Parts: sequence; C-alpha cells; structure tokens
Amino acid sequence: MSDLENIEHPETLATIELPILDRAGKQVDTLKIDPADLGGHIRFALLKQAYVITHGNQRQGSARTKGRGQVQGSTRKLYKQKGTGNARSGPSRTPIRRGGGHAFPKLRTREAFRTSLTKRMRRLANRNALLAKLVDGEVKCMVDLQMEAPRTKDMVSLLAGIGIDRTCLVALHTENRDAALSARNIPNVDTIRVDQLNAFEMLNHRYLVIDRAGLESFLDGSCFPKTATADDAEKEVA
Repeated sequence: MSDLENIEHPETLATIELPILDRAGKQVDTLKIDPADLGGHIRFALLKQAYVITHGNQRQGSARTKGRGQVQGSTRKLYKQKGTGNARSGPSRTPIRRGGGHAFPKLRTREAFRTSLTKRMRRLANRNALLAKLVDGEVKCMVDLQMEAPRTKDMVSLLAGIGIDRTCLVALHTENRDAALSARNIPNVDTIRVDQLNAFEMLNHRYLVIDRAGLESFLDGSCFPKTATADDAEKEVA
C-alpha cells in the first residue's frame, strides 16, 4: 500500500467514484462511496493489529513435549545421597539424563495463543481495509458475478478481462454456488462470502472482486445477520 503512505491528510479523502465493470472489463456505471462510511481515513495501526491477531489465531498450537512428570520411568532415587563418591542424583526422569523429561516442556494449547479485538474495532478494521483497497484502486466491482454453470474457464476469462494478474479475493453471495465452484481451482484466487469479508483476507490479496449488489449490502450492513433485540423478543412472545 505504497500510495497510502503519500497521503498527507488522509482525513480529507474525497468521495470515491468506483467504476462498475461488465464482464469485458468496460465501465458501464459508477458507484459513489463516502469514505466516512468506512472510517474516514486509513488507520494503519488498527489494520496491523487486526491482521496480526487474526494470523496468530490461526496458529495450530499443537506443539507438545513431555516434562519430567510425563515421561515414563520411576521416581526412585538412583542411589543413596552419600557414600558412593558420585554426585548427588535424583530419579532417572530428570532433564539432564537421556530419556528424561524436558526442563521447560511445551504444554500450551491453542487457546493460550488466542487474542481478540473488540466488536467495534473488528468492524472498523474490516471497513477500513476496504477503504484502503478502494484508495489503492484494487477493488474491481462487477455488474454481477452470476455463472450459468460451474466452469473454471469462464471464471479465468472473466478475471483476465478485468485485468486481474495477481492474488485475488472473490466475494460472493451464499447462493452463488456456481461462481464459487468456478473459482476454487484457480491458483492465487480465493473465494469468500460477502458477510464474511474481513481485514485479514482483504489485505492478504492484491485485488478484491465483488459485484455491485454485494458491495452495497456490505456498505449498508444488510448482508450481515440481524442481531436479535429485546423488542424483537417481546414481539415473539406476544
């Protein structure tokens, strides 16, 4: 994101006019986006924090070594404390002996490495990552991404027509299964549901490909499941 570093006053970003492309890569319309809806300016510290936390939470956390309490063997003292002329010795499971346990065994589970963001920070980071992509011109908004049948060749030609030559993240609706099947076998191309777009995935790919309906639903929040409120609960009871 080298272009972002040259912005002296990121808080004064003007309205973004995003071209709407057809399958041939020609502009057919324009979508105006207010940067204030996506955080107003690029928050580099927040984006880095969200990326590092998400990446760390993917850690498998299955590294295990046995301490002196887990290895097989007796706890009996090898020989008496005095009178043998040898150095003092404990059981055979001590770390200094062959087959003994580790002095500092790896026992932490996956949960020990997990960290989290607050809901407000996570949502702002997701929207801010989209703003960063828009400022860099790395969002390709299509009229639609519907496929008549799952066919990899059609998706390859579509991406080539809009100038995709690097890693790409294709955001799709849940019901758009044919497009997901068409893109899953293409190298450097990943798919994601619109309601699951996050800062980590957007920053991990050079381009974001999304249709107009999906982008508008992300901006107005209609793609996300509605959270039940107390009023809704009262209506259900009534």
